Formats: sequence, C-alpha cells, structure tokens
Amino acid sequence: MTDPRSFSSAPWPPLLRGSLLLHIAAAASVLARPSWWRAALAAVIADHLLITAAGLWPRSALLGPNWVHLPAAAGTAAVALTFDDGPDPEVTPQVLALLAAHAVPATFFCIGERVARYPQLARAIVAQGHTLGNHSYRHSVAFSLLGPQAQRADVQRSQEVIRQTTGTTPEFFRAPAGLRNVFLTPVLVRADLQLVSWTRRGFDTVTTDPARVLRALTRNLRGGDILLLHDGHAARTAAGRPVLLEVLPWLLAAIAGAGLVPITLQAARAAAAAHTVATA
Repeated sequence: MTDPRSFSSAPWPPLLRGSLLLHIAAAASVLARPSWWRAALAAVIADHLLITAAGLWPRSALLGPNWVHLPAAAGTAAVALTFDDGPDPEVTPQVLALLAAHAVPATFFCIGERVARYPQLARAIVAQGHTLGNHSYRHSVAFSLLGPQAQRADVQRSQEVIRQTTGTTPEFFRAPAGLRNVFLTPVLVRADLQLVSWTRRGFDTVTTDPARVLRALTRNLRGGDILLLHDGHAARTAAGRPVLLEVLPWLLAAIAGAGLVPITLQAARAAAAAHTVATA
C-alpha cells in the first residue's frame, strides 16, 4: 500500500494539480452527461501522455523542481562539473588527479551499489573536497517505471550506503538517464534531496570522438551551466582510452579561458540559501 505521507509531504507541481482537477472534471462530466464519455476519456488519455512525456524529458520541471542551471545566487561566472555512474576503479582516480592538478571541485553522482563495491574511491572523492550526489542504488533502466515504494527504497538505500561509507549525506539526486515519473518528487522531498539534471552534456558514454564531446560541452558555454560527464561507463577512443580522460584537460582549459569558476552543487545551494536569508 502506498504511504500517503509520501504525497502529502510534498507540494504538487502545477501539472499534477491540473491533472487531478481534470480527472475530477472528467468524472463529473460523465456523471452529468453519460454521452460525453468519449471526450472525457480522450482528455484523460491526453493528460496521461503529457505526464509520461514530462518524465521522459530529463530537463523538464513539469513534475517538480529540477535544477537545469545553477541558482543565480551562485554567481554569474560559476559553472558545475558533474560526473555520473561512478566510482570506477580505473577512471575515477585519474579524474581526481586531473581535478586536483587544476584545483577544481566537482560533484560526483555515484551509484550506491558501486560505492559499496569501491568504498575507498568514494571516500577519496570526499577527502579531496568534492560533493557526492545520489544516482540511485542500482542505476536500473527501469527506475522510471517503479512505483513510489520501490523508488523510495532504492533512493534511501543509496543514501544510506553513501552516508555509512563516507560520513556525508547527499543533498542532490540525478535520476538514471534523467528519466522519472510522478512518484519521484515526493520521494525526494522526504529524503531532502534536490533533483538535478544538466544544462549541457557531451554523450561521453556513447561518443568515441573526444573532439565531438568537447564541442558539445563548450559550445555557448556560460556561467550557470551544469555540465554532465561520466567517470563510470565511459566510452573509449579508438586507442582504447576513456574519452573522458581525453576531454577533461581541454574542458578545464576552456572553462578557465572563458573566465568561469567551477563550483560544487553544494556550494551553489549554500550560496542560494545565504542569498535568501540576506534578502528576507
């Protein structure tokens, strides 16, 4: 049985409030005029298709709050580097070394199962001043098809393993492949997690050409951008080297050359909270 608190504890986004009203109106219209059932059914089907489409659009905020850019309070020059699907025993240590060499902080959206498998890497990420985010426990391709209880169990399990392993509790969540459904926002509210997608991505899990990945990440690069890369499941160049490791030095140089400053999502959230207090 679904726990009603998982919904009552979270404000419903306008799309879901409108959906509820539409269902009520459709039912009332059929009761008043049974001959209207076809129009009512068509309206309900269209509503469900819209909600499904919103979940398949990773950068959508129709199903609830979703960071696609950094908050304005983070500063006009701030950008966020985010890495998904790790930690990875081959790639993550090299990413950490590159970030350390350039004194650049980042946010790593880790899969809980991989944190449990490679705890020393998760601790190394935190020890070097980076932020850990929750990227689900198993990174299942069916995550967006799960019901509220299953989603809550998966998210909470990942939260707990990261907390127990590193002593830090994630403040941010990124859905596997960015896909979600109507049940996720209440789950995240109860876990005090902010959903984050991205401004731009390089498709570095499928693209084997580093130059192409770099172009996708740097085209019209500007302050406030959230960049998505992958230290886990990284594609390989023709020579067998992870594409990310070819791209990252050039990306860091491009960010510095544009006068932009990488920050963690945690720092951006703190800046936004401080701004809210200062202007209250």
